[in-house]
Amino acid sequence: MVKKWVEKWLKSRKIKAESEYDEAKREFEMAMGKPSITIKVEIPTGFEDLRVEFLSLEKDERFLEEVKDLVKKRLAPKRPRQS
Repeated sequence: MVKKWVEKWLKSRKIKAESEYDEAKREFEMAMGKPSITIKVEIPTGFEDLRVEFLSLEKDERFLEEVKDLVKKRLAPKRPRQS
């Protein structure tokens, strides 16, 4: 149901190009849901022989959890102290 609503919303904005669609979708998701970021990670030099393993990290739940933990560690010191 939500997907159809989003598609209708996008069509009402007369979005045609895929890049425009992606930008509008991101804008919508940022406004309605949890903010997210997309980063590009290149395979490290010297690890080219592990291309398949590297590409599989994108869907690896354990790896994604490790990345989430890294984000928390990075953001924690910036959090204002609660009194």
